[in-house]
Order: sequence, then C-alpha cells, then structure tokens
Amino acid sequence: MKRVPMPLIALNDVSLEVPDSIAKPGLLKGLSAGTYEEDEANAARARIKPGMRVLELGAGLGYVSTVCARLAGAENVISVEANPIMVPILKANLARNGQGAVEVLHGAIVPDADPSDGEGMLFHASPAFLGGRLATEDSAPTNLVDVPAIGLRALLRKHRPNVVMMDVEGAEAHLFDEPWNSQLRFLVLELHPDRYAVRTIKTIVDCMSATGLTYDPATSRGRVLGFRKVWDRD
Repeated sequence: MKRVPMPLIALNDVSLEVPDSIAKPGLLKGLSAGTYEEDEANAARARIKPGMRVLELGAGLGYVSTVCARLAGAENVISVEANPIMVPILKANLARNGQGAVEVLHGAIVPDADPSDGEGMLFHASPAFLGGRLATEDSAPTNLVDVPAIGLRALLRKHRPNVVMMDVEGAEAHLFDEPWNSQLRFLVLELHPDRYAVRTIKTIVDCMSATGLTYDPATSRGRVLGFRKVWDRD
C-alpha cells in the first residue's frame, strides 16, 4: 500500500512530520503554540558553536536534534532515542531538514553497558511518546518492549562531547554517580522531579560540580537546568 504523507508542522524554521499515531493533544498544543522543547532549543542556540561535539539523549521528534545539527554540523552530533516508535520518525525529520548525517542510536541510556553482551532494558513505548520511559516495578505490561542498553560512560569516552542535551524522562536519576568527561563544556537537561526525590537533584548538581561545571543561568529555565564549564579565567 502506498504511504500517505502526513501533514508537516513548521516549528520556527524546522519542518516536522507528526504521524497521527503520536499526534496527541498535549503534543499538538505545544507544537502549535511554538512552546514544544522551546527552552532546550534556546539553550542550544545560546551555547553550541560550529564544530562542537554534541550528544543528545532523548531525541524525540528530532526538533532539538535539528537545531543542534545546524549549529554544530550534523557530522558532530549523536542523537539517542530509546522509544522504537520514535526512531524512524526521528530519522525522517532529520533528513527532511537536511541533517541526515546525524548519527542516530536506538537504545536506553544506562550508566554502564557492554554492547557485546547484548544487554537490553524494558521500556514503556507509549504511543503518546511524551510518556515513553524506562519500565519500573509498577509499570503495566502493556506496551513494554525490550530495547538495547547503551552505556553512558562508554559513549562519553567514544564521542567526547563538548555539549550534552538530555531529556530522558527521569532516567537521569541513575546517570550522575561519578564525574563525567573533562571535555564537557555545557550540559542542559530537563529535570523530572515528580519521578525522584529532591536529593537526586542534589546528586546531579554535585556530580557536575565534580566535573568542573557550575549552574548556567543563560540556559536554565523552570525544569530545564543548564551547567557550564568553570574556566581558570572565570
């Protein structure tokens, strides 16, 4: 059967195809209002320069991915997405915006994982992709799928990112137990305080401090928390 093209949604200067299967009211409202991932995109524009190596964790539709690729160069960007429903949509939107050279990885980010082990994670692949997240003990069996586990520490060693953009729906609670790589200049992440205790946010802040980064008011707003490298001249 011939595929029927979906209508394109223009968000600023990025064209996004949003299939009916994921076009839920909350998502459409944010897209139509221009507020979908607005803070993350503005943070990227404030900090990413040509040639910077960017690691995006939780790519979704590919809006922030496209913004990052235009700023840094698509060849310098790796975008990771755990939800298998979203991976083909992400790739198509990157290609549609001329950023098909972005490296897309499918998998759930965990602190450590050996790809040769074939380790996997249970993921709740919600059709309302904004609700996709790692499975917990309380997760209903509906829509649970096994996805590859991608070790953050190995990825940091391999890509040596200068910038990390992160929106992993609460999985950040497990990713800040030890300092990150010394090449990191900026980190922007969306917090999910309804999914973990306040002490987890302190752990994130302490980890970034140990990595040599401090609070960045230029990229922080609401639940979006930004960090920047502290240089000797600061």
